[in-house]
Amino acid sequence: MIRKQARQRRDYLYRKALTLRDAEISEKRAKLRASLAQGKPLDRNIANDSALRKDFQYDESRPDLTAEEQLDIDDEYAALSGLVEPRVLVTTSRDPSTRLASFSKEIRLLFPTAIRLNRGNLIVSDLVRSAESAGLTDIVMVHEHRGVPTSLQISHLPHGPVLSFSLHNVVERSQIPNSIKGTVSEAYPHLIFDSFTTRLGERVCKALKHLFPPMDPITNKSKVGNRVITFKNNDDNIEVRHHVYVRTGYDSVELSEVGPRMTMRLFEIRGGTLDNKDGDVEWHISSYTRTSRKKNYL
Repeated sequence: MIRKQARQRRDYLYRKALTLRDAEISEKRAKLRASLAQGKPLDRNIANDSALRKDFQYDESRPDLTAEEQLDIDDEYAALSGLVEPRVLVTTSRDPSTRLASFSKEIRLLFPTAIRLNRGNLIVSDLVRSAESAGLTDIVMVHEHRGVPTSLQISHLPHGPVLSFSLHNVVERSQIPNSIKGTVSEAYPHLIFDSFTTRLGERVCKALKHLFPPMDPITNKSKVGNRVITFKNNDDNIEVRHHVYVRTGYDSVELSEVGPRMTMRLFEIRGGTLDNKDGDVEWHISSYTRTSRKKNYL
């Protein structure tokens, strides 16, 4: 099984490298075409590329895509996106407190197709291996410090990535005033993503939305409910809210918060899965870098 996973990982990295190479060639071809049309001098690296000039007459009919357009960095999700429902495993760090165990139950209720696992004495490598053998698609792990939930990790299977968030202002369902008590609806929610404008923000948005099943009103009318889950980006702080709504008129609705309520802040994106501590760091926050003004990454 370990050899199979290593072979699949090598094959994925090889295909991604080929896509990156084709994207670079496409970008050079676009610059060459623009230079010929405008009569401007070319960059030396493109001008001295004899293979590019030789193949240009055969590639003129191909679309000129930039590297970002041709290299979809989120292709980890492309195979099953919108085709099957994700199966999410929600668990905690080892020896969780009562509050963390309660909070993990509320996190599981956010995802209609998720299951929760008591961690026990399982180490991370055994946990990831068991999740892959069971056909699960993602792992959500919640951590704490002295009984307070402090961080959350989202790992996509089988090749990653791993997104790490710090948690702030965590409010459980029982602490929300005038919140709905009792059974929480597990219908497929409507998702709202607001102010994710950059390339990194789009990546985070895609990773979050693939934790939820695709909602097609034509085929899943019985599963479509009156739930709304909102992810609002405000200066790189992602505010998470969970509401249910009731129509009070043909053009008006009434919202009621269900919970939990929290603020997530991204601090790292790493390749591989949770058990791969040596994965390539795709992005991490630099909190102590001097800048003239605060930069928003999402």
